[in-house]
Amino acid sequence: MSVTIRKIATDLNLAVSTVSKALRDSHEISAETKKRVFAYAEQMDYIPNLYASSLKRKKTGNIAVVLPEVADSFFSLAINGIESVAQEKGYHVMIYLTHENPDKEESILRDFRSGRVDGVLISVSGGAGADSHIHDLCARRIPMVFFDRACESIGAAKVLTDDFEGGYKATTHLIEKGCRRISFLALSETLAIISHRQHGYEEALRHDGIPVDKNLIVNCTNDERESYAIIKKIFLDENRPDGVVGSVEKLATLTYSVCRDLNLHVPRDVKVIGFSSLSIAALLNPSLTTITQPAFEMGRAAATLLFSSLERNNQDAQCRTIVMPSVLIERDSTR
Repeated sequence: MSVTIRKIATDLNLAVSTVSKALRDSHEISAETKKRVFAYAEQMDYIPNLYASSLKRKKTGNIAVVLPEVADSFFSLAINGIESVAQEKGYHVMIYLTHENPDKEESILRDFRSGRVDGVLISVSGGAGADSHIHDLCARRIPMVFFDRACESIGAAKVLTDDFEGGYKATTHLIEKGCRRISFLALSETLAIISHRQHGYEEALRHDGIPVDKNLIVNCTNDERESYAIIKKIFLDENRPDGVVGSVEKLATLTYSVCRDLNLHVPRDVKVIGFSSLSIAALLNPSLTTITQPAFEMGRAAATLLFSSLERNNQDAQCRTIVMPSVLIERDSTR
């Protein structure tokens, strides 16, 4: 049962108007009374609807986009796609960054329970077992669409690419270029997109009769310095890899830095391919071979699904999954 202002007033033996003003931090209410009201509201997990009185159940005109980061070119392009739809609809886009921190993500989504936004587009930072806050928001019937990184246990709309196929395609490309010791640089063991890409990598190796060497599957972190040290370590091994699949953009570009510092030549000593929508991939030295997602189109499709749900309460839109193809763009890093 949800806690209301009326219940708080009854339990504290206060007038409803007094509780309402206290929660708004009105100067008309004493500091002592405010303290009592705030403490009890927190104890009862009361979530005020900050917009109820002014909006009278009308829309806020805001949608939230929750992202793990914006340094990755995929998310920057996806935001452009989202905004292209939001502007057509007369909505404001509010960007929230989790910095790959599930606790930060939970705090952000908890804030949405007060009615701050009409709908949410999210690319999750957590993985398996870190999704109770997402379930809670969905239970409150706030429309939500996942894009790129989805919570697979939740039956909300999703806009994805076939990450298994991408991992398979990237690895097969390196095999065709003569690589036999191919390293897979993972970001997180709990993220579904990384898991699917890794499974594609492993299946491609098996298909060509190459044993899966778990020592070549390397778990990096969100800290650039730590990841640099982890990647450098595998290249200092006498059986260093001759090919690298970077599961996310920053791991592919970090591989370039490591190879440069160790005087390893790309692609002669090691061939590199990465999942990236980086517009300057063709300008890197050497130019980077990529598995490129249609980031702008994915953002636009995700926003279209969200607005379809908002405008018409469309049940099909609320549960629909769209899978878009990625493209392998060969450049000098694998030639």
